[in-house]
Amino acid sequence: MVTKERFAQGMTPQQYLDQMGTNKDTFVKFLGDIKIRPEDKKALESLGKKLKLMVITEDWCGDALYNVPVLFNLTEGNPSIETRVFLRDKNPDLMDQYLNKGMFRSIPVFVFFDESMNEVARLLERPSKMTEELEAKMLEVRKALRAEKLLPWRQDVVNEIRGLLKA
Repeated sequence: MVTKERFAQGMTPQQYLDQMGTNKDTFVKFLGDIKIRPEDKKALESLGKKLKLMVITEDWCGDALYNVPVLFNLTEGNPSIETRVFLRDKNPDLMDQYLNKGMFRSIPVFVFFDESMNEVARLLERPSKMTEELEAKMLEVRKALRAEKLLPWRQDVVNEIRGLLKA
């Protein structure tokens, strides 16, 4: 469970940005490029309740690079949403509460809490629609590569086994 005290230990979006090393230039570019529709901002503003948003991320993560700037822009300037960012690798106590499929430390993690720190909503890694598309495309690529490289693939299996067994 995430307490108010633990939540307060996180970085603000600006503090997260300030400490970034990897992908910072691209992240900043995305922040400037992303346009949130006014009706989407208004929908969040009209919820009529204060929310706390916990983000678990790392600056090297591709999904985080594409998703976190969107969330930051969506919630920016909304006085009803307080955001705190935690680095996955430095906060295993938090990350392990939000494992993808119960076993993967997938990031980013977005968790919304009410004022009493009851979870209201969560998003892990990326939108489910995009995950479905990505997995379908990856399957197509794997099938095509296997068909294209069938004979070398088989020999590579033999070579790998021989190397492992030093035979």
